[in-house]
Amino acid sequence: MQWMSDNAKRWLAGGVVLAAAMQGRWAYAQSTAVQSSPATQRSAAEKPAVSSGPSSSLPGTGQGTVLDRVVAVVNGDLILESDIDEEQRFEEIQPYRTAGPNHTRESTVRRLIDRMLILQQAEIEPETAVSDKELDAQLATLRKDIAACKQYHCETDAGWAKYVNDHGFTVEEFRARWRQRMELLKFIEVRFRNGIRISDDDIKAYYEKTMLPEYAKRHVAPPKLETISPRIEEVLLQQQVGNLLRDWLTSLRAQGRVRIMRPGEVAP
Repeated sequence: MQWMSDNAKRWLAGGVVLAAAMQGRWAYAQSTAVQSSPATQRSAAEKPAVSSGPSSSLPGTGQGTVLDRVVAVVNGDLILESDIDEEQRFEEIQPYRTAGPNHTRESTVRRLIDRMLILQQAEIEPETAVSDKELDAQLATLRKDIAACKQYHCETDAGWAKYVNDHGFTVEEFRARWRQRMELLKFIEVRFRNGIRISDDDIKAYYEKTMLPEYAKRHVAPPKLETISPRIEEVLLQQQVGNLLRDWLTSLRAQGRVRIMRPGEVAP
């Protein structure tokens, strides 16, 4: 098992918690960032110009306005086809994303539904907002960690603006999404992580049963337990938080009203 860089480790601490529960991946070195879009927080009562069927034009407008399509309704809030497109474009920016079955359209819809359920709860139980200083610090790290940013010279404001613009966002739109991502992770951290305790025996068992066999398979000398135990503790904490979050989301789905729309079906 190859241990990540300090930068990757910092991203793991924030991103793997929600990603693991939403996408079913518990691998230590994998992290899918959590994104949240203000566009996904629309109420059906607001009656936006959308359709649950194929995209079409408003009556009387000829070839004018193309309608968005309702993909899902989560306790009265709408998820639109445009939200899926925006989510997938935002996902491309993540520095530690992995390709595979968890990046299909269907997985994106599930992720948006789960995120909306959490956002709805976060509004009921508000936590401390993310400060501009915290946000700027994470974005500075992000600009260094995205491999494609090198050719854009993202260390400059002009290069960073060019990079996010090429992915369909303005700098302010991206800042708003990333702030909400951080607030979402903070909410999960406070709700689930507090009170979890990892014992020395748990750390030792993970080291002996999971890490040592992996190092042996790769014919690499393992680090000593005392040098790696803080990282193991973080992995075990994240796994427990992920399990709690997964069970909580299952409960929210059961208690709420979540409906994935079929083409042609009229949104309630």
